[in-house]
Amino acid sequence: MTNVVIIHGTEGNPEMNWFPWLKTELEKLECKVFVPKFPTPENQSLENWLAVFKDYEQYLDENSIVVGHSLGPAFLLSVLEKLNQPIKAAFFIAGFTGLLGGSEFDELNKTFTTKSFNWNRIKNNCKKFYVISSDNDPYVPIEKGKALAENLDTELIILKNAGHINQEFGYTKLDFLLEKIKNEL
Repeated sequence: MTNVVIIHGTEGNPEMNWFPWLKTELEKLECKVFVPKFPTPENQSLENWLAVFKDYEQYLDENSIVVGHSLGPAFLLSVLEKLNQPIKAAFFIAGFTGLLGGSEFDELNKTFTTKSFNWNRIKNNCKKFYVISSDNDPYVPIEKGKALAENLDTELIILKNAGHINQEFGYTKLDFLLEKIKNEL
């Protein structure tokens, strides 16, 4: 059985965007799916999110897949750094590291995104990376997706006119992502 862990971003929660839909679709494929709720924006810090995630670490093994949206990928990079065995795949949607520049989110995100990442350890702890960005994301510039893909030695998958690939831009389902995940099951 494949465990899938879906991580929301800043000011997010498990009930928004395409997360409930993806959870339902993956459960139909007999995956065990977890969508933790993290403190945001109050008490949002890498340390606090890692404390919440302790309850989910047990579900990460060689058959596991992680999915992160927005700040979720930066958080998952920190998780992957700490693993003792590699997982199957990671899907990073609208992800980034570093500051976004002039964004009100920079203060909330900085403990996650401005640390030094051990890219070699991260790459050793995940067999396959998918980095998916939009060419017109108003929050995360495409250059951030390019840099993330480059650091992970993978190609950047660009969705046209998808905004932040969230509910605000009409994404309560993400068939493209589901098909990519099915290829890894």
